[in-house]
Amino acid sequence: MPWRQTRNPYHILVSEIMLQQSQVERVMGKYGDFLAKFPDFRTLAGAPWPEVMAVWQGLGYNRRALSLKRLAQAVMENWGGVLPAKEEDLRSLPGIGPATAGALLAFAFEQPVTFIETNIRRVFLHFFFSRRTGITDGEILPLVAETLDHERVRDWYYALMDYGVELKKTGPNPNRRSAHYSRQSPFNGSNREVRGRILQTLLSRPALSVEELARTMGISHTRTRAALEQLLAEGFVIRHDEKVCLARHV
Repeated sequence: MPWRQTRNPYHILVSEIMLQQSQVERVMGKYGDFLAKFPDFRTLAGAPWPEVMAVWQGLGYNRRALSLKRLAQAVMENWGGVLPAKEEDLRSLPGIGPATAGALLAFAFEQPVTFIETNIRRVFLHFFFSRRTGITDGEILPLVAETLDHERVRDWYYALMDYGVELKKTGPNPNRRSAHYSRQSPFNGSNREVRGRILQTLLSRPALSVEELARTMGISHTRTRAALEQLLAEGFVIRHDEKVCLARHV
């Protein structure tokens, strides 16, 4: 995995945002393309939104791409193009929650912080909570802190994650015993699918009315309009002369 071979905070950030809701195999196919097109915060911050969306296509959960671009703009405006190395500053950026902030501090800055993501959670549930259900992350975090290798932070967390991936293959998923466990809803026929298809269609057909958009996608006018209103509110698209198109700047 190329993001494990770098100390570049921007590169690691891109990988962490991509990995939030996408499988490693899919990220491997997009990570290099994204960095080739947008090699640093300055390039990404100044890029037209349709160009970012075009490269992101195939990863899904397009809100992450929007957050990543806005994050790059914030880093340029507030930190001179340098990713901050404090948790509270990272948490103030779009798209960064506690797990991503912890991963960035550990992998980009090698700080001995404690954080939990799905594979780390799986390891600790397997070894320390094999007979309980409804375990909260608050119960797991002290164990993460106690076992952390302060001298080799990156290697320790990478090893935990890799072990968590292997655990998933050996039997029932321990994460089902977590209080935070939830199944991902099916993609086919979902509102998420409609949103994604709208954005994909507008990449190739720059401006369409709601009626044209619904007809092109073969989706009902009602569902198209409902998803479109969300995308308008979130800044993905804009209205122009009774038609909609991808926002150029976000």
